[in-house]
Order: sequence, then C-alpha cells, then structure tokens
Amino acid sequence: MPNPLYDALFKPLANRDTDLLHLSDGSSMSGRAFHHLILRYAATLQALGLKPGDRLAMQAAKSPQALAIYGAAVAAGIVFLPLNTAYTADEVAYFVDNSGASLLLGDSANADALQAVADRAKAQFLTLDADGTGSFTERASEQTGSFIPVDRGDDDLAAFLYTSGTTGRSKGAMLTQDNLLSNARVLVEQWRFTNEDVLLHALPIFHTHGLFVASNTVLLAGGSMIFLPAFQIDTVLEALPRATSMMGVPTFYTRLLDDARFDQALTKHMRLFTSGSAPLLAETHKAFEERTGHKILERYGMTETNMNTSNPYDGDRRPGTVGFPLPGVELKITDPTTGETLPQGEAGMIEVRGANVFAGYWQMPEKTREELRDDGFFITGDIGQIDEDGYVSIVGRQKDLIITGGYNVYPKEIELIMDEQPGVLESAVIGLPHPDFGEAVACVVVAKKGAELDTEAMRSAIKDRIARFKQPKAIFVADALPRNTMGKVQKNVLRDIYGTQFAAANQGLKGD
Repeated sequence: MPNPLYDALFKPLANRDTDLLHLSDGSSMSGRAFHHLILRYAATLQALGLKPGDRLAMQAAKSPQALAIYGAAVAAGIVFLPLNTAYTADEVAYFVDNSGASLLLGDSANADALQAVADRAKAQFLTLDADGTGSFTERASEQTGSFIPVDRGDDDLAAFLYTSGTTGRSKGAMLTQDNLLSNARVLVEQWRFTNEDVLLHALPIFHTHGLFVASNTVLLAGGSMIFLPAFQIDTVLEALPRATSMMGVPTFYTRLLDDARFDQALTKHMRLFTSGSAPLLAETHKAFEERTGHKILERYGMTETNMNTSNPYDGDRRPGTVGFPLPGVELKITDPTTGETLPQGEAGMIEVRGANVFAGYWQMPEKTREELRDDGFFITGDIGQIDEDGYVSIVGRQKDLIITGGYNVYPKEIELIMDEQPGVLESAVIGLPHPDFGEAVACVVVAKKGAELDTEAMRSAIKDRIARFKQPKAIFVADALPRNTMGKVQKNVLRDIYGTQFAAANQGLKGD
C-alpha cells in the first residue's frame, strides 16, 4: 500500500543495520531497531482504537521513543500533534480540545493534570517519559505480530502544528504528506545531504525546525543524527568532532562563540551550519566566520510552510538575508492593504505559494480564507523585500509594524542601526501607545558582556542616519530579551513591560 511519507522516510530503515541515532549516554540505535520500534508503536496505536485521520497529541521530552511516535503516526495514518513541553495543563487542554485528539501522551510527572485534561476531552491518556519508559511503552511491549502501514495519499493530513498564538488563540496548521515530503526533498538537494552525513541534532522535536526540517531531511537522505535531548554546551562541544552538519537557532551560535574551546580545529571537518527560527545578527555571522572559517547558512521558514527560502550552499551567504526562494516555491512582495505586487526593493508583505504550503487552519475556515488566497498564495504576515540580486530580507512581522504619527516604521531597519552602536549586543524595536503619535518608537538594548551603554550617545549617533519619526523616543537597557523556546524575541512581552511609558502626555514623556 502506498504511504508516501512512510515509504520515503521510514521504510528504508527496515534493513539498515548501521546506526541511525547516536545518543548522549554513548549508546546508539540502528535504523532497523528504530523501524521495529515504529511498527510496534503503530500497532499499539491501532490496538488503542485510533484510526487513520484521528489525532494524537504528545507533550513529551525529546527521546528516540518520542521520535518513533511520529513515525508510528505516519505509518498508521494518524495526524501527529507535537506540543511544547513548556505548556501548562490549561494550554494543553486547548490543543487537545481543539484538535479533537483521541490520545494524549505525556510525562508521568504531570500525569494527574494531563489525565484530567484527557478526561474532559474524552481522550485516552498514557505516559511517555524522557527515558522512553511509561504506560505507552508498556502497552507496546505487549504487542505481537506485524503491522502493515496504512494506505495514504499526498493530500492526506500528516500533522497539526499550532502557531505560537501571541495574538489570540493558537491556530492548528494542517500539514499534508506532500507538504512535508516535498520540502524534505528540496532541502536534501539544496543542502547536499547524503547518507554520509551526521547531523548534530540539539533542537526540540515539537517544532517544525527540529522535527521536520532536521529529522525529515536526514531520514530522507539516509544519514544519521547525534540525537541530544537539548543544547548543553559541554555535550555539544564533545559531539562536534563526530558530526558533519548542525542545524541551530541563533542562540546556539552565540553560546558557542562565548566558549573559548570553540575554535577552527573543532569545526574543520564540518560541512554545514544552518540557522533559523529567529534572525541571526550580522555580527554573529561575522564572528562565527572569523572564528571557524565557516559561513552560517541562514534560511526562512514558518509553521505553515516549512522552508521557503535559503541562502545558497554554493555562493554568497549574505548576512542579514535569508537567500532565495527554494525550488518550487514562488515568493512575491505585496502591498499589505491592496495585495498588489510591489516593485523590487520595496518593503511589503511576503506571500508564498508551493507544495510546501499548508492546507489551512483546523476548524478555522474564516481564518484560512483571510490568510490563504484562492490562487494558493499564503499571506505570511512577514514584511520583507527583495534586493537587486534577488536576495530576500525579512524586515519584521506585520503585527510588529509601528505606525507613528501616520508614518510606517519597520523595526528591523532601526534594529540594524542600533546593533552597530558601541557595546550593544542586540536590540529590539517596538511600538508603544503614545497620546500624540498613536504609537511611539521605543528600543530595548542589551549590552555586550562587560560593556556599559550610553543611551544619550546612541541618540546622537543615529540622529543623522534615520528620519526623525523613526528615531526611538525611549531607549531601555535590559539584561536580556525575552525569547520563546525557538529563540524568537517575544516583542509582545516587551510591549507589556514598557507599555505605559508614554501613557500620560503631561508627565514629560511624550517624546520629541
């Protein structure tokens, strides 16, 4: 029976006796053993009464067993819903209720709260712990006989990934077999992955980056993974000599650069470092190249589309850009109001179309119509521009656009200038309510280690570089910028923290 995703990613493992997963305790798991685990788990799901098209929600620590649950769901035609391990039981309840999950897997440490969530949703609950044990694996150990993967088509749903939900309730992006497989095929080709590759995998697997970009690509190429439960600097440095490639978020690279043990000798055998999920500072890009001789390859993707663009494997990897649209992906910049395509070089809404673009939001037809056009173009919510050489740059999110006194301000333009100021490690520009301007531009800066920041000197330095309406009316110094688990700066949190700064016009806070 055809099952495109299973046939491409997991079926080839059945006869593979070489290692697939190298684990942090020094042990390993062969492709054959992993495949056996997948089929045993798929049989267990079937025995629990789950049918093709049913949903399985999992909030479990990263482990070979957790990854095998994904493979089992694919084999059994079940829609896989991985959940951030940081979510509270109340948050998990929304995802289980909204998705209509038939089964919830979770850590035994949270068993009481998650059992209550499952009971309210009339779902089953079983445990799966970080060491791979739990009531689910106990059920699986009772399975006998073989499992035959179910018949699935390209348009059948394979996974739900819920958006971060920084505004309103999270939306369940419906991803099909072809969405995932087509993107993995493109990435294998574009990033030159082969069965000789060993990927250092320190990303979580509840997110598209670690689960689909990293794992799917390696599985399709026939490579192997150093499968670490999380990014721990000592463990990563010890593992690097055994890897050929690494996928990470900017925080991974800044932590490596902060460690004197990380040098060119440690990376001389490496083939590829990629970065995504959050913007990589040009300074980090430059410092990494100076330290190691490697240029980090930055790319751009999102929950609803997987990867859209990439800097070239061969060619100029330009800091501050996310490269070119991937083969099979159409990308255009449009006016956020009219939807009309804008001239090259102008900033506007990024829209994409291709086999990677999701099928819509689960049980949200109106939201789907708002963001997914009839002609197949997805309105990403990201503001970007394309330069004369075709490189795409991300200017910011539409929701982060600042409208001050009737003028549009894109935060990225100001952040690039603020990041250049002496002693500044990074910055975040936000719009705050202002009695005169509607919104005022404000900037939060973080100092480099040992540096002291002079905000008045910053004001003077940028005065002649950008228009007056773009200049921050307040500069705040913070110890760190708030980030989510994938390293994205949470500007909504910053707006909450500093939101009353300009609240009263009569307090001398109304700016210039």
